[in-house]
Amino acid sequence: MLKKNRIKSEKNSFFNSIERNFDKAAKFLSIEKGLLEQIKACNAVYRMHFPVKLGKEIKVIEAYRVQHSHHKLPCKGGIRYSIKVNQDEVMTLAALMTYKCAIVDVPFGGAKGGIKIDPQTISTEAIEKITRRYTSELIKKNFIGPGIDVPAPDYGTGEREMSWIFDTFLSIRPEDVDALACVTGKPVSQGGVRGRKEATGLGVFYGIRELCKMKEDMLSVGLDIGLIGKKIIIQGLGNVGYYAASFFHNAGAIIVALAEREGAIYNKKGLNVSKVILHLKNTGSILNFPEAINIENTEKALELECDILIPAALENVINKKNAEKIKAKIIGEAANGPITPEADEILEKKGVIIIPDIYLNAGGVTVSYFEWLKNLSHVRHGRMEKRFSENMNYELLQIIETVCKKTINPVDKKIILRGPREIDLVRSGLEDTMISGFHKIRDLKISSKIKNMRTAAFVLAINKIVDSYEKLGIFP
Repeated sequence: MLKKNRIKSEKNSFFNSIERNFDKAAKFLSIEKGLLEQIKACNAVYRMHFPVKLGKEIKVIEAYRVQHSHHKLPCKGGIRYSIKVNQDEVMTLAALMTYKCAIVDVPFGGAKGGIKIDPQTISTEAIEKITRRYTSELIKKNFIGPGIDVPAPDYGTGEREMSWIFDTFLSIRPEDVDALACVTGKPVSQGGVRGRKEATGLGVFYGIRELCKMKEDMLSVGLDIGLIGKKIIIQGLGNVGYYAASFFHNAGAIIVALAEREGAIYNKKGLNVSKVILHLKNTGSILNFPEAINIENTEKALELECDILIPAALENVINKKNAEKIKAKIIGEAANGPITPEADEILEKKGVIIIPDIYLNAGGVTVSYFEWLKNLSHVRHGRMEKRFSENMNYELLQIIETVCKKTINPVDKKIILRGPREIDLVRSGLEDTMISGFHKIRDLKISSKIKNMRTAAFVLAINKIVDSYEKLGIFP
């Protein structure tokens, strides 16, 4: 009974944490209470039940689409497929999307969707039926469209489901010339953008890397600047955790532990991420990796010695029960809500730097924005400037060779002459967005004498949303 109550308490803290953090930030702002209440509230909640014939049976499917904010349109947010989906969770995640988009200057209001199914236990045919019916329900109520509400992948969904959504939308709205922009996270062959799959993990890498460049911040936790040699633990090897681990490993950081549901693996000298993933594909588990020791209790991996801890899977994994045992000096929230408010306070007293989720995992929505722009412009990123850049680089190179009287070797010349590809532009845009967002939060934290990055991030987001309302003339 006690265990059940503790779980319930932690669960409630996740759902209440957004408002609690919002209220903390509001103390630093001189904004009318009514406007603050409007920003906190969800603008629209669509709860639906629809029948789908699966085999010989008719199943009633429970699903949601929440539009948290209309301060900018379209609304934007993923759709998750999970048996744990409920209205409170979807509303919370929609609110996170609003603040996330505001922080990184992506012009969307926050939204989220969810279907209460377990995609692991039903057939592909059934998932397709449910996805298409869900899309048609959204269309009926005007909850999807390039300028209205643009879904994306989330937990349990991917390119396949986004393709079905686009195809269903197009079949019902064939006259919409911008139909491709009704959903993002599509395959490249259907208007998707290169670099979307690794975007969230890469955004996590850029954000933490930028913090590690700050001498003052690193001194405060007793670390040297830079990523090389930093000991990192990553919890979750899904899309976000895998790419984050790969980018940190390639940058010279030491991945000492990787944790999954079934357990964790540890090697103080570092794990080769590529080899671990190969082992996972061959065996179905990260456990028993030849170059590591097993840790049966995955939660214990979070408490190991490290410089940086990156929870990249579930919410509430760091709570009041284990926060005191966390030894990391920096925590990067790659997942949504991995730290409960109670744990937040404990870690802050310990001097741990927390890079909040509403900034750090904004890489996915940033690149989704690039895909949306690509679909609306009907032109692939880089198509118009690639050849021009190559020609200009060639002329410049000729001048350099003439002046210096030296011929550059063919390998270096090829690198210099190459114009930007779509993935180059996407990653460049993402890097600039994450670096800019980090410094806006950090500068605000310092100038306003705010204790932590999370509160500073909320203050920044609220200010930007208020500014949008004022420009619309809604609240003169």
